[in-house]
Order: sequence, then structure tokens, then C-alpha cells
Amino acid sequence: MLDLIKKVLQQVSFDPKLFEKELKKGISRLKQKNEIQQLRQWCHEKFHHQYGGIINNCFALG
Repeated sequence: MLDLIKKVLQQVSFDPKLFEKELKKGISRLKQKNEIQQLRQWCHEKFHHQYGGIINNCFALG
């Protein structure tokens, strides 16, 4: 599931609203805390320069 979420986020990274929507959906689908932490780290590594605020907000809500 984690790999699928990463793939989707890469595909929608051109649109901030779509990225935020898919990130929230992805976080809600992950059940294990370590997977959520892995996704958070991956998002920051890949998209922090572009969507740092969105990433922080989504994980703060999750």
C-alpha cells in the first residue's frame, strides 16, 4: 500500500490541491505507525521544496 501511495503522489505532484487530497487519503489508508512515518519522511525528501506546508499540515491532522 505504501508503494502505491508514493506512486500516486508522484503522478499528481503537478497540482497542489490534488497532491493534498491524495496525501490525506494515503495517510488515512495506512494502518501502521511506522508506515506513516516512512511516508512522511519520503514526502519531505521528495516534495518539501514544493509542498512543505501541505505536507506538514496533512501529517499534523493525521
